[in-house]
Amino acid sequence: MNEFELIARLTKSLPTNEAVVTGAGDDCAVLDLGVPDKLILFKTDAVVEGVHFTRETPPEKIGRKALARCLSDIAAMAGTPVAALVTIGLPKDFDAGFVAKIYDGLKGVAEQYGVAIVGGETTTNPERILISIALLGTVPRGRLVLRSGAKAGDAIFVTGELGGSLAGRHLDFEPRLAEARWLAEHFTIHAMMDLSDGLAGDLRHIVHASKVGAVLLKTALPVARAAKLRARAGADAKPATLAALTDGEDFELLFTVAGQDAVKLLDGWKKKFPEVKLSCIGKIVAGEGIELRDKSGSQKLNAHGYVHFA
Repeated sequence: MNEFELIARLTKSLPTNEAVVTGAGDDCAVLDLGVPDKLILFKTDAVVEGVHFTRETPPEKIGRKALARCLSDIAAMAGTPVAALVTIGLPKDFDAGFVAKIYDGLKGVAEQYGVAIVGGETTTNPERILISIALLGTVPRGRLVLRSGAKAGDAIFVTGELGGSLAGRHLDFEPRLAEARWLAEHFTIHAMMDLSDGLAGDLRHIVHASKVGAVLLKTALPVARAAKLRARAGADAKPATLAALTDGEDFELLFTVAGQDAVKLLDGWKKKFPEVKLSCIGKIVAGEGIELRDKSGSQKLNAHGYVHFA
């Protein structure tokens, strides 16, 4: 049983109440707590030594990544982060100085994005470090973007470049908070999520939730230079395009918008965010599944992104 099969089993009949707008199944839970003009976003995520970082990783970057992952999920809903709780599990032989530097990284990214760290929990965790973040945010009513709104005819866009995480970018990415809020303010974004498990896997979440299919253009994929260099050097047997589709931890935005808005969006983006690449990589179609198209034709995309327990 892989991660998503387990999630489906565990969330099959969770309790709910009148405050829940969106529960399990999107980047954040969405709550209506009666705040005028705003909905509440609620997110939790964890990083684990040996999975998301190693003991050799600079501790400031471990702390930064732990919170930045959650910030990326708030961005995926076009929201603004507000306050975080931090739970850290430590082996009994932990180094207090190392842990303090982890918190320096947490505090740095929190200050950068205006997030208050309001408490948390410390506990023993045998053998390895674990950090879990619970994050609250807000989104204006009418601006919330879910995974489930993609429509046939939509253009598919992705920010930045893909496939550079194994070269270290998974520790240094910038959550696309300002970019996502700008998109939701100026355009009707039908569906959006952040790329944490790889384009091949995460696009499947959108097409599944929206009950549509997709066609990706192989030549339009923004493959990171780092992925190309690794492939050429033989450091990774995986071709660069496959790395861009499957490596994960890019933490870029993946979103869809009506085809007639695509050119206007691209033009506006270049003026507002000239330093951040934006690529139209395909389209949403009726049906199901994902096809990868190149000059030789189309084939079903069988590749998947990163999946825990697989």
